[in-house]
Order: sequence, then C-alpha cells, then structure tokens
Amino acid sequence: MNLIDKKQLASMIDHTNLKATACTQDIEKLCREAIQFGFASVCVNPVHVPLASELLKDSDVKVCTVVGFPLGATSYEAKAAEAACAVEDGAEEVDMVIDIAAVKEKRYEDVEDDISMVVNASGSALVKVILEVCYLTDEEIVEACKIAVKAGAAF
Repeated sequence: MNLIDKKQLASMIDHTNLKATACTQDIEKLCREAIQFGFASVCVNPVHVPLASELLKDSDVKVCTVVGFPLGATSYEAKAAEAACAVEDGAEEVDMVIDIAAVKEKRYEDVEDDISMVVNASGSALVKVILEVCYLTDEEIVEACKIAVKAGAAF
C-alpha cells in the first residue's frame, strides 16, 4: 500500500474557518497557514471572500466559500445569487448545502433545480454539494449523490 506524504495530504485539505465570529485577523492567519502547509483551499464565509482572494492571489491556494450554509433552507434563487456574488468576489470553489427537506420529501426535481442553479451561477468555479448525511437515510444519500452528479456538481 502506498502512503502519501504530508505535502500530498495537505494538498487535499480545505483549511476552514466558518465561525460567525471570524474576523480579519482570523482570515489572515488561515490564509498564512494554508500557504505555509500547502492546503488546497481556504473555506471562508462569503463576507471574507474578497479578503481571502487578495491574500492568496499569488499562491496556489484556492478560495472556497459556502452558500445556503449551514441549513440549506435558503431559497434556490438566493443560493444562486450568493454563489454568483462570491465568484465575482474571487471564490474559485463553492460549497453548497442542499435543501435537506426536499430530499426527505423525495422532491428530487427540486433538489436538482437547487444544485443546477448554483452550478450555473458559479460559472467556472467548482461546486461541491454538502449533504448533511446525519439527517439522511442511506437511500436518500445515494439519491442525493446521483442528483448532484446529474446537476453538474464536481463533488
């Protein structure tokens, strides 16, 4: 079995600070650490995307943000607008929380619309879907994954 080294492992990690209390100093520290350790990205709340984008502009570290976070209970239009704004501000990756209730109610067309709208609004930015599997059955997880792929999400 091949083991990966620390640098390879770091390049697969999203270094994250989504705390409501995260301030400028916290984001600056997060970005410094991401550069120092070679993390794949920093994941920050949308309000911090411009700062993170500026701090990381000359590095290989990507800027990631979240939409519909943390509950996924935001209107699909609002999620898409949030994603478009974040990409305009410098986000290269968008992590979205799906409409968990729609999955639970088997409203799979709505779930696909939710994801598709964010994918379309994100342009060339990578979209990752957060499923919050603690709320879902195995069957719902499988279905949500299939829908995410069909809707164009990268993960």
